[in-house]
Amino acid sequence: MNENINMDKIRELKRLAGRIRQETIKEISAFGTGHVGGSLSIADLLAVLYGHEMNIKPEDPQWADRDWFVLSKGHSAPALYATLALRGYFPMDWLNTLNRNGTNLPSHADRLKVPGVDVTAGSLGQGSSVAAGVALGLKMDGRNNKVYLVIGDGESQEGQIWEMALFAAQHRLGNLIAFMDYNGLQLDGYCQDICSLGDAAAKFKAFGWQVVDVSDGNDVPSILQALETVGSKSGKADGQPSMIVLHTVKGLGWSEIAGKPKSHSISINEQERDQALAEVQTMIDAA
Repeated sequence: MNENINMDKIRELKRLAGRIRQETIKEISAFGTGHVGGSLSIADLLAVLYGHEMNIKPEDPQWADRDWFVLSKGHSAPALYATLALRGYFPMDWLNTLNRNGTNLPSHADRLKVPGVDVTAGSLGQGSSVAAGVALGLKMDGRNNKVYLVIGDGESQEGQIWEMALFAAQHRLGNLIAFMDYNGLQLDGYCQDICSLGDAAAKFKAFGWQVVDVSDGNDVPSILQALETVGSKSGKADGQPSMIVLHTVKGLGWSEIAGKPKSHSISINEQERDQALAEVQTMIDAA
């Protein structure tokens, strides 16, 4: 791993991931219900991207030289909101307004309402196409910005994902770095029972992508190593797009739901909130 990533930095990123989990749980609990599982499974990735990887300026969300982030699995917006608040894009107390009337933080990320959100999430698969379009536009303009895209495994049953995969390889979008949150679960059960993806890494490789398959997608050093492998910092706009398949645990951090089908979108009462927060605090203390 890059020698600039020392153990202190890894601990910092692990703690940030823990705080993202805690704030996600608190904001969903404040509303009463929400998409918990898929939000918790990407907390480690968000910590790495917003705590180390991406070129960003929270004080200037529209900075022309920023890297773009696209959360195509937009129902996991609570984790993105928690991350943006922790990084200073907007006040932390906004998190208490999730999904309420008049909020700036709707169920799915909205670029017109949320500072730091680059692309509005809509139907599953849609964000992937927008990400590829942004990457192509940046490439045509000769810019060095990168586009970081997160898709879900259930989402990857959508044909639009594979149309994007063809397009990105055809146009040699080397500035596009995508991640699949491969937690094995979707709204109504296990992905393998509903419409199995099989070997997702092999599929993207066959489509012409540079691929890294990460067996523990919730491990911060493994995510950092994968990014180094695909050359995200040094990669050029003209080249293979990159896919990092992260084998994650849906709902990680809260044992009551972790890896279970009921983790997709649930209600959280105060007792459950406190239990979950305490478990995540144990993770933070152990970092």
